[in-house]
Amino acid sequence: MENKDILAMNRRGFFRSAGAVGVAAALGGVVASVPGKVSANIDALIAEQVGQGTITMDKIVVDIPEKAENGAMMRMPIIVNHPMEPNNYIERVAVFVDENPKPFVASYTFVPESGQVNIEFRLKMAKTSNVRVVAKSNSGALFGLTKKIEVAEGGCSG
Repeated sequence: MENKDILAMNRRGFFRSAGAVGVAAALGGVVASVPGKVSANIDALIAEQVGQGTITMDKIVVDIPEKAENGAMMRMPIIVNHPMEPNNYIERVAVFVDENPKPFVASYTFVPESGQVNIEFRLKMAKTSNVRVVAKSNSGALFGLTKKIEVAEGGCSG
């Protein structure tokens, strides 16, 4: 008889704990999504991942619509129009989405033998945000592009 009481108490304790964890997770998401909090640190994140310096808004082409049909599976083609010669090439491309929970999305490394930088991958966006692409040359020069992409609530645009 005592075993049933212990089992019932364990179940009750389990459900209380699970409920508390669920509430904490929900509140944590609210705190983490305070508008502007991630955006305020995006420049520091870019400097940390790619390097510091003035970003010239040039050389990068991103062929995506301004309204996402599906924020869960966005096609992200990136072309960098820059020579890929032994002493003058793009060595890194990084992608950031300001309003994503983790704004640093992707990074790619290149060598002169890579040929023209031409990348395509799938990107997930939770909501409307700026997408930033930053390319770094072997000399340390930074090139960038910022494009605002609208994502309808629920991840689909209509």
